[in-house]
Amino acid sequence: MIARIEGLELVYDSGQEKLKVLDVPAWSLEQGEQVAIYGPSGSGKSTFLHVLAGLLLPTRGTVEVCGYELHALSESARDRYRAEHIGYIFQNFNLLQGYTALENILLGMTFSRKKPDRALAEDLLRKAGIWERRKHYPSQMSIGEQQRVAVARALANRPKLILADEPTASLDPLHADGVMDTLREICRTHGCSLVLVSHETQVIGKFEKAIPFMELNRAFARKGGAS
Repeated sequence: MIARIEGLELVYDSGQEKLKVLDVPAWSLEQGEQVAIYGPSGSGKSTFLHVLAGLLLPTRGTVEVCGYELHALSESARDRYRAEHIGYIFQNFNLLQGYTALENILLGMTFSRKKPDRALAEDLLRKAGIWERRKHYPSQMSIGEQQRVAVARALANRPKLILADEPTASLDPLHADGVMDTLREICRTHGCSLVLVSHETQVIGKFEKAIPFMELNRAFARKGGAS
């Protein structure tokens, strides 16, 4: 098992009021499993990914990922955990504009304690179908090509778990299909588990396992919305 959640609650306290954003009684993910979580904006999907990444700590409950109980780790230890075990794919790519496609991937490798592996970086670019763009800067690439670089970068440190937050939101349907097929195939090849959140039916339909987030997150189901 790669991830396990029990009794997760996340409450935002402004000092004037408390807002329960997440209330997930139980959830788990097996090694190598690929799952899509879908729901409307504001249901807490991105917040859920942030908790799995250790970017946010729960108010209460257990979040165990890759063998780590995240609430028991210091901030620096959570940084190392993300660098060595998690690949995160952002909706807006987060590529560095002053670096080529290959350099973006190599730079991503420097955040873990592993030695940067140029051969792996080049292999990921080939698998992502953008080898011929390896020397191009993000501004010289299409939106779809940039997202493929982001997919390759997320896999650069051989993570155990990929978290993808609306990775096709900026793409047209044709490019979205290509990016999703690339992402899922590379995850299968490298044995990565994948959790993807989206509201796009075209994306959700590609997954054998798709979960409505309203069924997981009781906070949204009860209140009809979350931040």
